[in-house]
Amino acid sequence: MSFEILKSHKTFGGKTIFCEHQSNATKTVMKFSAFLPKEKEKIANAIIWLSGLTCNEENFITKAGAQKFLKDSNTMIICPDTSPRGIGAPGEDESYDFGTGAGFYVNATTDGYKENYQMYDYIVKDVVELLKDGFGVSNIAITGHSMGGHGALVIGLRNPDIFSSVSAFSPIVNPVECPWGKKALSGYLGDKIEDWKAYDSCELIEKGARHEKTLLIEQGLADEFYKDQLLTDNLADLCDRVGQSFKVNYREGYDHSYYFISSFIEDHIKFHQSNF
Repeated sequence: MSFEILKSHKTFGGKTIFCEHQSNATKTVMKFSAFLPKEKEKIANAIIWLSGLTCNEENFITKAGAQKFLKDSNTMIICPDTSPRGIGAPGEDESYDFGTGAGFYVNATTDGYKENYQMYDYIVKDVVELLKDGFGVSNIAITGHSMGGHGALVIGLRNPDIFSSVSAFSPIVNPVECPWGKKALSGYLGDKIEDWKAYDSCELIEKGARHEKTLLIEQGLADEFYKDQLLTDNLADLCDRVGQSFKVNYREGYDHSYYFISSFIEDHIKFHQSNF
C-alpha cells in the first residue's frame, strides 16, 4: 500500500513524518504520523498507537515524547487518525464523542456510517499492510489511550496472531456499560447489545478471548473519567477470575492527559520491545 509523505522533520537523528494514503477500508484519504529511528534501512518492529476522542494523527507524536525512547532502536511507531473526516455523515460533527475524531475502532453498520466508518478494518488490515509492505516491518504491537486504549485491547484480543503485545493508557475497557460506549456503539452498530459485545474487551475475555502476553494498563487515580467511563477495575477483576495475565499500574495523582502519557510511555515502549 502506497502513501505520500506530507511533512518530514529530523528528530533525535531519525525522522518524524506526516503522511496520507487512500484507505481500502474507509474509502477515504486517511492520515497518519510515524517516527522512524536513526539510520535504519530496514525496521523490524512497529508499535501502533491509537489515540482517543477528539484526537488526530498529530496529538501523540507531538506530545508524548516517544521518539527519545525509540531513537537507537529498530522499532518505529505509527499513529493513525481516529476517524474518517468530512464524509457528510448525519451528526458527525455535532459532538466530541461521536463521529469525527471518535471512530471508536469499530466497523459501523448503521446508515450514514457503514460506508466509511470501518475503523476496525482500517487498523487491522490497512495499517498492518502499510507497516509490512510500506515499511518492511515484521513484528507489530498495539497500544493507545482512552478510546484508543479500548481499540488496542479489542483489536489485540481479537487478533493475537498479528499483535505480539497489547497495552493501554486509561482505556475504556467495558464500553457496553459506560455512557461514551453506549452512545458510540448504538450510533455505529444499532440497538442490539449483542452486536456491541464484539467491541468490548471485558465481553471478549468473558467469552474466551485471550492474549498469551500480559495486558499492561496505566490508570491515573486522579483521572476524572476513571470511575464512570473507563471502568478499569471491571477488566482487572475479570482477568483475575479467568486467568488472563494482566497488570494495571494505578498511578496516584495522575489524570487523563498527555502529561500522564508522557510520564510512562518509556515503560510501555520497553514492554513492547521485550515481547518482539
